[in-house]
Amino acid sequence: MARGKKTQARRTAAAEVEAEPTEAQSKPKPTRADAGIPGALPPLGAAALVFVAAGAVLMLEILAVRLLAPYVGLTLETTTSIIGAALAGIAVGAAVGGYLADRTNTRLLIVGLLVAGGLLTLLTVPVVRWLGPGARGDGDLAALGITVLALVPAAAVLSAVSPAVAHLQLHDLKVSGTIVGRLSAWATAGALIGTFGTGFLVIPLMPASTAVLTIGLVLVGIGIVLGTRARLLSSAALFAVAILAFGLGGLSAASDSPCLTETNYHCLELEHDPTTTNSAYSLILDGTYNSYVALEDPTYLAFAYTRWIAKAIDNTFAPKEPLDVVFVGGGGFTLPHWLAATRPGSKSITLEVDGDLVKLDEEKLGLKPSPDLQVRVGDARITMLEIPDESADVVVGDAFSGFTVPWHLTTAEWIDEVKRVLRPDGIYTLNMIDEGPMDLIGAEAATLLDAIKYVRLVTFSDRADQPVGGNIVMVASDKPLPKKLGPEGKGAFTYDQSVVEEMAAGDDILRDDFAPVDQLRTDEE
Repeated sequence: MARGKKTQARRTAAAEVEAEPTEAQSKPKPTRADAGIPGALPPLGAAALVFVAAGAVLMLEILAVRLLAPYVGLTLETTTSIIGAALAGIAVGAAVGGYLADRTNTRLLIVGLLVAGGLLTLLTVPVVRWLGPGARGDGDLAALGITVLALVPAAAVLSAVSPAVAHLQLHDLKVSGTIVGRLSAWATAGALIGTFGTGFLVIPLMPASTAVLTIGLVLVGIGIVLGTRARLLSSAALFAVAILAFGLGGLSAASDSPCLTETNYHCLELEHDPTTTNSAYSLILDGTYNSYVALEDPTYLAFAYTRWIAKAIDNTFAPKEPLDVVFVGGGGFTLPHWLAATRPGSKSITLEVDGDLVKLDEEKLGLKPSPDLQVRVGDARITMLEIPDESADVVVGDAFSGFTVPWHLTTAEWIDEVKRVLRPDGIYTLNMIDEGPMDLIGAEAATLLDAIKYVRLVTFSDRADQPVGGNIVMVASDKPLPKKLGPEGKGAFTYDQSVVEEMAAGDDILRDDFAPVDQLRTDEE
């Protein structure tokens, strides 16, 4: 009986030992959806994927600024909309990409994301070109709407690549921090290279539409190569992707650009005046008429504001007296040519930020720089520092366009530079654009009056006692301005100091650390 109990005990113990799992058996089996697919990517390959995907998103963000500018302008609100849309796409992509990576074949997901991101990128230019013309004049909401439709889908899909790659690489919790940190660093490096490379290399070398087309095709190509090597794409899928890429690429290339020339700063167009021979053109910057150039008659000033500036100069200085003038903003160089034609012996220096615009003026609009008509390319806040003290009779501020407000050329610090360059009896004329309550004009009037003794204002209006908006020329000097400074009646008036002071009452002075000019300006309804 005792022997039987011992035998039974041995059998029970043996059964327990046999049933007890070994250390290797006790480890949980992988439950990933792609468990049957080869493991992690080579570290360099994984880094390259997140680098390219993140870099593409930032490149699209910067290129979107150039694509949208002809339609909605280059303002703080436009730039903010683009940055916000890109960040929204990145956030959505990161969340959705991580969710899908936990539930799908991760390698196939990565291939699909690259292909889909490339195809959506190819759609960016057609979307902007289709919707852009209808958005002109519709303000910030239009800018945000087009940006969301054109940029967010591609940014979201491409931003899903990083969490998918991280999921594929995570095979040991002990090194998960290292893996995630390394991939994050490579993605950030891609974003940095994409940002600097686009701003300093891509945009100066090719049109924005061509750059977007190239990015889309490269992304699709990478997706096809990865899918083919891993045998994740069937022949039918490859054929479908190739057809889609070819079709969307052709659509993107065929989308009509509104630009004769795309520069780092502007979309440039030239429009021949059909009422003349081949001698007169309108220069259009970002969809807005900027200058009118009559090649055979430089004294002809088609735009009212240019006539007002010319009249202010002529009524302040003796007829045909040679003058030294600094022009801030070149445009079509209408006023520098007018000065040279009406006041022989005058010397002018034009500060123009856009070198490609200057080239267009030389090739198409008769600009011939000389010692008497100099051109200095660069931001006026920098190039103005090269102008000697008390060397100019007149400074003409004409760097504003319909959409673009160079805020740093409105501040008290800028006015100090203007005063440094002006002679004691010199004048500063400034062309600005504002509508409605004209809060921007009020703030600029307050800024001028704080630094310069006499300020008057010329603009169109149906009231002799109050401006109503549009192009507004402000004239400032430390010497009394002539009573007949500009036009009186016939729709345009010159307003005296009391009106300017009334407009400036209660307004803050614009300074470099606080100049919200985009928010102050009102567009035409």
